[in-house]
Amino acid sequence: MAGQSGGIVATALVLASAATACGYEGSSNPTGPGYGDTAALTTLAEPEVSSAADRSRFRVLTATGDIATRLSEFRTALGDPANGGAPGPLPGGRREIKWDGAPAQMPGDFFNTTVKAGAIFTTDGIGFSNSDNDFSDVNSAYADDFNAFSPLKTFMPIGSAALTMEFRVPGSETRAATRGFGVVFSDVERVGAASIKLVDADGRSLGQYHAPVRTDLAGFSFVGVVFESPIVAEVRIVSGQRALGAGVQDLSDGGNLDLAVMDDYLYAEPQAIP
Repeated sequence: MAGQSGGIVATALVLASAATACGYEGSSNPTGPGYGDTAALTTLAEPEVSSAADRSRFRVLTATGDIATRLSEFRTALGDPANGGAPGPLPGGRREIKWDGAPAQMPGDFFNTTVKAGAIFTTDGIGFSNSDNDFSDVNSAYADDFNAFSPLKTFMPIGSAALTMEFRVPGSETRAATRGFGVVFSDVERVGAASIKLVDADGRSLGQYHAPVRTDLAGFSFVGVVFESPIVAEVRIVSGQRALGAGVQDLSDGGNLDLAVMDDYLYAEPQAIP
């Protein structure tokens, strides 16, 4: 129950030790909705569009407990400035989504049309919801389970624990890719319950990365990945082992599945796919 850098790693071999130091557990075996095949971190298929070097030079950053320092490091790796909702194309910088300006029932293209941040969301559920009460209107127990990292709102798909995020040149329909993506989760209590799977423009996996288990009362966990070039065209996110629901209880409330919600998304400026 919750209360309230550096440069890119030069080779995949070096990454193996860097990932361990950051808390990434490549041996985790996730279960639950949204998990398909799990790609090994350093076993990447030879790409057709991006070079093998592009795909092997990447850095994984994770944090739990006080995640502010790691987020600052991740922002630096993505680049300045924060571009807000400015239309693209822009040559660099990053985007951050914090949900607070979005409607409670959010269209999947809200963060590309209304707010021009270059993000399109789809889900196998029935939509998307932003909550200013940690989804306690869905289940009163959730008020004590989840917290917003950047108050007030948290985010989840409706009727699913999984979503797909695709990138566009902000404000347009032009397909785009980013060189880095990270997300803040709230209340991850089981290894493998929350993850991001990165995919290139040809649908090839760039790896699946698990958020670490929470370690304090605040209950926040962060996972982010940065590549040297913009090769991430899609992110498949799983937040918890089941969709939120009136009769669905978290582990800390006597349930048998781990529930989690999301807050901040951070990603490098989307660039048009050639």
